[in-house]
Amino acid sequence: VPVWILCEQRECSRADRMRWVYEQHVQPCLVELFGTSLFVFVGCASVIENVAASGVLQPAVAHGLALAVLIMVFGQISGGHFNPAVSLSVCLCGGMELLRLVPYILAQMCGGLIGASLAKAICSTGSYDTALGGAIHPNTTDLTKATQAEVMMTLFLTMVVCMGAVNSRTRSPWAPFCIGLAVTANIFAGGTVSGACMNPARAFGPAVVANQWTHHWIYWVGPTFGALLTVTFIRLLFGDQKTRVVLK
Repeated sequence: VPVWILCEQRECSRADRMRWVYEQHVQPCLVELFGTSLFVFVGCASVIENVAASGVLQPAVAHGLALAVLIMVFGQISGGHFNPAVSLSVCLCGGMELLRLVPYILAQMCGGLIGASLAKAICSTGSYDTALGGAIHPNTTDLTKATQAEVMMTLFLTMVVCMGAVNSRTRSPWAPFCIGLAVTANIFAGGTVSGACMNPARAFGPAVVANQWTHHWIYWVGPTFGALLTVTFIRLLFGDQKTRVVLK
């Protein structure tokens, strides 16, 4: 009998109960912390080391590949979110307990700080300063367009996550690969407009470490609205998600 069933029936030992608490509540948050650290580290380093080149090819491929690999490795433990906007959309679609939402977001924000700090530690000072520490910033003076770009790109990303990895009618074993491709495609599409962040943790970490806060609010407002739009569309399409979603 699985440990969680015994614990719910109060027939397990103290050790088993502690192990259940760890596996259900502590381990997923640690995975989100560790995974977000690695993702932000690779993302920041790819931007910092790309200062001598033009275009978004290197950051797009680096972010997409890193995310796909991390989801493949850690997805069965925490769901492989590594993004507060993703956690919000998954939670509101019924794919995660509400109790986990705030701990996940806190773990992801701390992971962003760690990843950005590691990137600063390995990169040359000249490249780091030129790239503003890998911090995300809009490449247009039209902040409305930049915010709209973040909304649409996050909508695309979170839709792929919720439909490809969470919804029982549409989920696919190719979900990690598809999610990574969605990030890559978004960076190609919007990297020269808003920076194509789609992830408040990815924006927050380098903003703190490099002290770069120019129009930082865009990377909270845009992804949050994008995630909420995803939830709205999915609920309109599928109605009650409780009967169609496998909880992580």
